[in-house]
Amino acid sequence: MNRPRRILFIGALCSAIVVALLAGCGKKDDPIVTADQADKSVDIAVPGIAETKAVAEEGFIYGLPIVMNYAVMNEFAIDKNSGQYKAPFNTIYNDARVFTYKDTAVVTPNSDTPYSMLWLDLRAEPMVISVPAVEKERYYSVQLVDGNVYNYGYIGSRSTGIEPGDYLVVGPDWRGDAPAGIEDVFQSTTPFSLVIFRTQLFNAEDMPKVVKVQAGYKARPLSAFLKQPAPPAAPKIDFLPATTAGIKENFYAYLDAALQFVPLTPEDKEIRAKLASIGIGPGKNFEYKDLSLEHKAAVLLAMKEGDDKVDKYLATGMKDVNGWEIGSLFGDRAFYNGNWLKRAAAAKGGIYGNDAFEAMYPMTRWDATGEALDGSKHNYTLTFPPGQLPPVNAFWSVTMYDGKTQLLIKNPINRYLINSSMLPNMKMNEDGSLTLYIQKDSPGKANEANWLPAPNDPIYLVMRLYWPKTEAPSILPAGAGSWSPPGIVQAK
Repeated sequence: MNRPRRILFIGALCSAIVVALLAGCGKKDDPIVTADQADKSVDIAVPGIAETKAVAEEGFIYGLPIVMNYAVMNEFAIDKNSGQYKAPFNTIYNDARVFTYKDTAVVTPNSDTPYSMLWLDLRAEPMVISVPAVEKERYYSVQLVDGNVYNYGYIGSRSTGIEPGDYLVVGPDWRGDAPAGIEDVFQSTTPFSLVIFRTQLFNAEDMPKVVKVQAGYKARPLSAFLKQPAPPAAPKIDFLPATTAGIKENFYAYLDAALQFVPLTPEDKEIRAKLASIGIGPGKNFEYKDLSLEHKAAVLLAMKEGDDKVDKYLATGMKDVNGWEIGSLFGDRAFYNGNWLKRAAAAKGGIYGNDAFEAMYPMTRWDATGEALDGSKHNYTLTFPPGQLPPVNAFWSVTMYDGKTQLLIKNPINRYLINSSMLPNMKMNEDGSLTLYIQKDSPGKANEANWLPAPNDPIYLVMRLYWPKTEAPSILPAGAGSWSPPGIVQAK
């Protein structure tokens, strides 16, 4: 079945302008030549419109995760009036709750684990992250994500164990040896970096114990850890204001600002030079805003076509298993190795996702027959056969999102997911299978414990398998494991 492609970033007017321009190629008074000459007359050495469009499309795919991260950083750590502000740089913010529909800065947020967040400024000196001892039964992870949206390190139950420890996080220019007492060193490719702490919550009554674990998370400058004088503070930066809601209108302005804080690497040297040629990023010799209307229209059309490619990758770049898309989208610098399309698809599918060995994320917008999930049209069920619940070392969940926004939805029982810690209160079928009821209205009191409320709109579902098992049955390797999620079916 053909799946509709979503268009997020372009209006018909810009498309019409570029189509008209390209149609005029080779004619007398060629509009492309005229536009190019207009730019040259004001000393803008910009490539031709066709080349500008090609660069802008490649740049959109390269820059989407960087821009999304820059906007989140603004809302969480810079703009105190954003409505999503958490804490200033180098200060841990502990949330003694899970995310709800009111949290809108990050698409496809996890509502399983209360978050602690830390935005690092590593320009002046490295930072030391300390974790407490955590009981074996409680999963926790500390994910390190840089401005390239690379997962460059992990601390936690799976990666480092449950013992307390001190870990050094350094910026791209740091060179040196780990001081005594440091368990490991993690190096960011950018001076600003996000640290995401996830602490498992078993139920509402468990929150005080989660808060106690969160209180053990610490962040200190290296000088404070060593009890030495602090180096000079890094210069103050006037960041270009950015919001997640403003990305589609300001994409290239945001990218221009964000790239100041993303040092060149061998992988992105070529695309960065191309972006500079159309007035974007460090190294440019003119401003994008000074381009002719025709060149700007070409850039906007390129955004639309780049976004289509990202959507296509999300729909076809992973393996379709019973209607669920399964793949490994998240990783470190070596994992992506310059595959900007995979990185963009990962960010759009759900930015700040974990590496496959930390968590797997089967996702779907479709039922088992390939028809789009829509809570306004159908009720659905998801049934795990006997003995075939998701195989994990930690826990699993199925989370509901609005299919248009990929945000959590307001619902009458304030339930955004069903996870494995809820199993004792759920109703099992006589044969030992488990059925989830996916619909906008209650399935009745007898089945309400198994109800995952849906929007009166398109549905986007994400299954999360934290610390997936590697022995059979397993969802790993991604898309080819011995365990598969069951398909979603329309209720009869």
